[in-house]
Amino acid sequence: MTDAVRVAVEAALAAGKIQSERANDIRGISEKGGVRGDVVTEVDLLCEKEIISRIQKAFPEHAILAEESGSTQGDAKNKWVIDPLDGTLNYSHGFPCYCVSIGLEHEGELVVGVIYNPNLDELFVAEKGQGATLNGSPVKISTTDTLDKSLLVTGFTPKIVGSEDDNLNHFCNFMKSCQAVRRPGSAAMDFCYTAMGRFDGFWEAHLSPWDMAAGVLIVREAGGTVTAFDGGPFSIYDNHVLASNGRVHQEMVDILTQPKI
Repeated sequence: MTDAVRVAVEAALAAGKIQSERANDIRGISEKGGVRGDVVTEVDLLCEKEIISRIQKAFPEHAILAEESGSTQGDAKNKWVIDPLDGTLNYSHGFPCYCVSIGLEHEGELVVGVIYNPNLDELFVAEKGQGATLNGSPVKISTTDTLDKSLLVTGFTPKIVGSEDDNLNHFCNFMKSCQAVRRPGSAAMDFCYTAMGRFDGFWEAHLSPWDMAAGVLIVREAGGTVTAFDGGPFSIYDNHVLASNGRVHQEMVDILTQPKI
């Protein structure tokens, strides 16, 4: 385990502990920018502070991009991308689907991804070229080879009201083409469960880098495929992502690129 992986794991576990300890005492809930459903809590801020403190102690020269505090200047070659509490709306309602997500980019390439789900004590870890694990055991994508046999997962932006790009057309199209579609409410967990084969494919629009950084690497290191909706190159600084076991990827691309009626 490299120092970067160790620090990310320790920070994720520490933040997860805060989430568990405060789950029945959530304070300071507010909506960001007045957007309904886009909430932040005191726990988000406490977790982010804990994670950043640990990273800066170990790697004071590294840059940081975090959901709540934004960018911290540093060595552009190394950048940590942090979502201290992915699934905050779930957390604020007591729905047990949320996690900590920590990724590290080196020279623009994802090299470390750690996601911790404190509800099920699930620790997902990936390092570039080293595979992906769940609590120390390797995980691999599913072997489902057709869309009609697939279980898919997606999510919806809090800004869905008034947006034409609301994902509802894709949702309806996939519901008619696969076994079922789930919508748990945590993109980071959706990536993880695609990586370990619980889901066969995941797509979502209007995500941010911190929603995706760790999860993208975990899927790739588990043998999965991550692209843009059209099957082309993907960056975490884009906001539309398609992740799958690879076997059903083209069928998903075909649906995502259908003209909207």
